Amino acid sequence: MKSLAIFGAAALCLVACAATGPAAYGPADQRGFGYEETRIENDRYRVVYRGSGGTPPEQVEDYALRRAAELALAGGYDWFRVASRSVSGEQRGGVSVGAGFGTSRVGRNTGVGVGVGGDFGRIGAQDYFTARVEVLLGAGAAPDGADVYDARSLLAAGAPAGA
Repeated sequence: MKSLAIFGAAALCLVACAATGPAAYGPADQRGFGYEETRIENDRYRVVYRGSGGTPPEQVEDYALRRAAELALAGGYDWFRVASRSVSGEQRGGVSVGAGFGTSRVGRNTGVGVGVGGDFGRIGAQDYFTARVEVLLGAGAAPDGADVYDARSLLAAGAPAGA
């Protein structure tokens, strides 16, 4: 019983240490969380935003679009079109918890074994999401389209807003 209490306390410590809040917006840090961009052509960029544990997938995509708007305005453009987008996720960290029991007879008699076990999942695991967008920058009046964003409006609203 004492070892179970020690295991439980250790698991709680791991959960507390592993828990991180949603990422603050900004360039990628030393662990790779934040935005990075690659200039493909003068008016074309690939923007990647990696969220830390606890950052929901919608927020990492919003952060990638926000960075695209900043790049558009910094380059003298007014709007951008999303040519491609994707959001992927993975689960990291935590402690895998399982239990099992069994019996067997060994000795002069023939041994028969029976076992039952179960996996209770991971305690303290965090979901990490990465958004990737490729954008084409444009100046002047923005064309109509669901994937076209006015850079100034997006930044003023604090969240993506279609043109």
